[in-house]
Amino acid sequence: MEAFHDRQDPRSRRAIRVRGTVQGVGFRPAVYRIARAAGLVGFVRNDGEGVWIEIEGGDAAVGAFVAALRQEVPPLARIDAIEVAPIPLVGDRDFCVVGSAPTARTSATIPADAATCDACLRELLDPNDRRYRYPFINCTDCGPRFTIIRDVPYDRARTTMAAFVMCTSCQAEYEDPGNRRFHAEPNACALCGPRVALVEGHKPRLQGEAALERATELLAEGSIVALKGLGGYQLAIRADLDDAVWRLRARKRRPHKPFALMARDIDVAARVAEMNEAGRAELLSPARPIVLLGARNGNQVAQSVAPFVGELGVMLPATPLHHLLLAQSPLLVMTSGNAADEPIAKDDAEAFTKLDGIADAFLVHDRAIHTRADDSVVRVTRGRVQPVRRARGYVPAPVPLGFEAPSVLAVGAALKNTVCLVRGRDAYLSQHIGDLDGVDARGFFVEVIEKLQRLLDVQPALIAHDHHPDYVSTRWALAQAEAQGVPCVAVQHHHAHVASCLAENGRTETVIGVAFDGTGCGPRGDLWGGEFLLCDLARSKRLGHLRAISLAGGETAIREPWRLALAALIDAGEPLDLMAHVPSHRQRFLARMIERNISAPRATGAGRWFDAVASLVGVRDTISYEAQAAIELEALAKGSFDERPYPFVVDVPAAGEGDTPFVVEMRPTIRAVAADVRGDIPSARIASRFYATMAELIAESCRHVRRYHGIQTVALSGGCFQSAMLSERARATLERDGFEVLTHRLVPANDGGLALGQAAVAAYRAVVAPEGGTGHVSRHTG
Repeated sequence: MEAFHDRQDPRSRRAIRVRGTVQGVGFRPAVYRIARAAGLVGFVRNDGEGVWIEIEGGDAAVGAFVAALRQEVPPLARIDAIEVAPIPLVGDRDFCVVGSAPTARTSATIPADAATCDACLRELLDPNDRRYRYPFINCTDCGPRFTIIRDVPYDRARTTMAAFVMCTSCQAEYEDPGNRRFHAEPNACALCGPRVALVEGHKPRLQGEAALERATELLAEGSIVALKGLGGYQLAIRADLDDAVWRLRARKRRPHKPFALMARDIDVAARVAEMNEAGRAELLSPARPIVLLGARNGNQVAQSVAPFVGELGVMLPATPLHHLLLAQSPLLVMTSGNAADEPIAKDDAEAFTKLDGIADAFLVHDRAIHTRADDSVVRVTRGRVQPVRRARGYVPAPVPLGFEAPSVLAVGAALKNTVCLVRGRDAYLSQHIGDLDGVDARGFFVEVIEKLQRLLDVQPALIAHDHHPDYVSTRWALAQAEAQGVPCVAVQHHHAHVASCLAENGRTETVIGVAFDGTGCGPRGDLWGGEFLLCDLARSKRLGHLRAISLAGGETAIREPWRLALAALIDAGEPLDLMAHVPSHRQRFLARMIERNISAPRATGAGRWFDAVASLVGVRDTISYEAQAAIELEALAKGSFDERPYPFVVDVPAAGEGDTPFVVEMRPTIRAVAADVRGDIPSARIASRFYATMAELIAESCRHVRRYHGIQTVALSGGCFQSAMLSERARATLERDGFEVLTHRLVPANDGGLALGQAAVAAYRAVVAPEGGTGHVSRHTG
């Protein structure tokens, strides 16, 4: 950049506050370079609110400097606001970076972890570079951030790198304005930084290069290696050895759920999976998520990696350590370092205990992980990115709410849990926590809340939770609200789903909300999940729903979809010949349960209808992970492209549009599906037609609502819309009918985005419509 300085320009001094993601991303070094090139004086520093700059020089030069701040930001930075005010001249002689200053209020945004940049990767692989094969190479454009930060403002002393004193060479880089490691807080090298070690049974511990060489040997042999990544441990094994992958499945107690793959580079990824430009861009992004892509035929990946689903979850190396391990093994299974349903392990002691019996060896290092964060997962459909699991690489980037809100803590649901904290105009959705069944998961849930509140310097004035009284998150919220003496706000599950879609799209107006998931608690304790709502951020009214199906055996029916198939046939008045594989005494027993309404609650969940059809066409009668039957039904449907919907009926009450919701009759659909199964119609065609049916019934229901309410905007949310086929077909059908369609692009459509919706509803009610809404509000005083 050319210098701005003009000696005839009157001098002035400005104080500049920069807010946004401007710490830990090379922003201060960029400011330094811009100021020095312009011949300006003053200083820049981090503080609790972001970056503070005082700049002095000619008026025109100072004005141009402010403009340059926006134009020349580093790759990982994001500016939310720049505030400029005149202050008295000081007469500084130079421009410098000064130490961070504490502030009474903390509002700085914490940066996410970023994958190894190209410049660092070149150094990593250059035998003439002093950091050749150093597993922790980083600079201001890449490396750990969120997972190592203990507090703000972001300085080395407030990270887990504080334990490592920089050597003379690293310190010189850190202090050199012309170096890209100028004020790179995790800066280190083999002389002064973290080091790797390999622990293999009772053998002597190997260090450094010997540890790396032995780890690559073990992987080549088909052994399972647990390695310490950015946000926790991962389990790695060769992806082309079927027996080895089955061994990992047996040890991890994960019989069918797909494993993710890590490819050495984009060319390897392209050989195993189909990808378009959007998918390629996501793979190469600094977040380095797992991207769900169609599997290529003949891809040399073991069938056991992702059985029955037709797609692969692929990611590229996120750290220098990953790059070094994949140098000899170009494609590895890379899955979370945990046993089934437990949080990812983050320190050595935890890994040695919980992964003992799973891993054959442990590749560890001595840089502590302060905040655990699993790998993120995204799907790219028609050029649109759809998050499935939001964690490492994306968190803690905020979602702008578009209005100033009170501080709200939302605690999410019981499955795929995340929590959300509102500060000002931003909502901070946490990393993926997971299912809250186990003691360790509940501990992680509390740990995330406490760390988020500390890093954001927020104590909630409201706590929002789900209507379901037995969720762990609900019970915790009620207890905390009572202990802290703050109001507690219950937000209905499906309203929260739609509200999360509205919030991330920056919308507050009334829309038709289509909330399709498995099972969620309605406001009266009934079981919802296939809902058509009229709602905004404050209020929600149920206008219609799918026909309810009996869950014979309660939650057992969710794990055994054959029960749902039987219930659907009975409900449709169909003979049970299609259930011949189920012993007749079991059929009779379940039929009596359904007839007498004993342990057979009725639920409107869309996911349950997918499960029923999956069983009817022979996809799956029992599942080992959530939504398995529906996922495999979609994989089957991709083998055919039949867009003819089966019959269904939108049954509108005689009064037209009153307080009684309309019901989408599924019995005609089940009768037609059963007839096709009996007629030996290919299962793929039946599956494809069922997806077309669900898309068409969504559109027809929305047309009905539009006729009565004049609403043209539809928001699609809930776990069923993680299905690319359902989401794409529903969107296309609605858009052909002239609807504007809102979908998820920042947070998951499943329960992983629910906390954002809870937070948005509670905040909006407090600010805009304090008396409105369907949620229960109570005040607890300790």
